[in-house]
Amino acid sequence: MGHSPWALTAGILGNIISFMVFLAPISTFYRIYKKRSTEGFQAVPYIVALFSAMLWLYYAFIKTNVLLLIIINSIGCVIEAIYIAVFLAYAHKKARVHAAKIILLLDGGIFSAIVVSTIVLSKGDTRVKIVGWICVGFAVCVFAAPLSIMKLVIATKSVEFMPFNLSFFLTISAVAWFSYGLLIKDLYVMLPNVLGFLFGLAQMILYVIYKKPGGNKKIDKKAVKKNIPIKPAAIDDEQKIKTEEWTNQVKDKMENDNMMPV
Repeated sequence: MGHSPWALTAGILGNIISFMVFLAPISTFYRIYKKRSTEGFQAVPYIVALFSAMLWLYYAFIKTNVLLLIIINSIGCVIEAIYIAVFLAYAHKKARVHAAKIILLLDGGIFSAIVVSTIVLSKGDTRVKIVGWICVGFAVCVFAAPLSIMKLVIATKSVEFMPFNLSFFLTISAVAWFSYGLLIKDLYVMLPNVLGFLFGLAQMILYVIYKKPGGNKKIDKKAVKKNIPIKPAAIDDEQKIKTEEWTNQVKDKMENDNMMPV
C-alpha cells in the first residue's frame, strides 16, 4: 500500500477498534429479535451510520491507496445494512415507512446526488477535496451527538448513563485514525478525529468527576426525564419504574449515538 509501518499499525488498530464499535449495538438488535418488536428504538442512528460509511467508502475509492479505509467502511456498510434490515423486519408499519423514507432520502437520494455531482462537475484532486470536506462536515455533526449524554451526566451527577468502556474505545479509535491520517498526510481523516478525541476525553473526565467510589448517588429521575425522551408509559409515576430500567434505556441511546468511528 506504500505506507510506513507506523501508518499501517495505526490504520490496523483503527480498523480493529472501529469494528468493535460497529458491533456495539448487537445486544440492542438481539433484544429486538427476541421480542419481535423495535419498542422505542429508532432507525435513524443506523441509517446515518450507513450514510457515513458510504461517504467514507466513496472517498477512499477516489483517494486511492487507502485500503484500510475501504476495508473498515465496507464492513461498516454491511453491518449497518443488517441492523436496518432487522429494524424494518420488526418495526410497526408507521416506523417502517418513516425509516424507509429516510433511507431513500439520505442513503439513496443525497448520496447519489453527491456521487453524480462530484463525478460530473469535478475531477482528480478537486473531486477528492470536495468529497473530503463533505466527509469532514458530516463527521463533525456526528461527533456532536454525545453532547446530549454529557449534558445528562452533568444534570444527574451520575455516570450510569455513560459506559466508560465505550467512551474509552471511541477515544482510542479517534487517536488511531488521527495518527493514520497524520502519517499518510490526509487532512480529511485527521480533522474529524481531533474532535472525536476531544469529546471522548471530555467524557472520560466527566466519568472521573462523577464516578463515586462506593457507587453513584440516587439518580435524579426528573433530570433524566428532561434530557432523554422516553415513551409516555415509561414516565408515568404510578408505574414506579425501577432505576435499572432507566439506566438500560439511556445506555442503549449511548451506544446508538456513538456508531461512527471514522
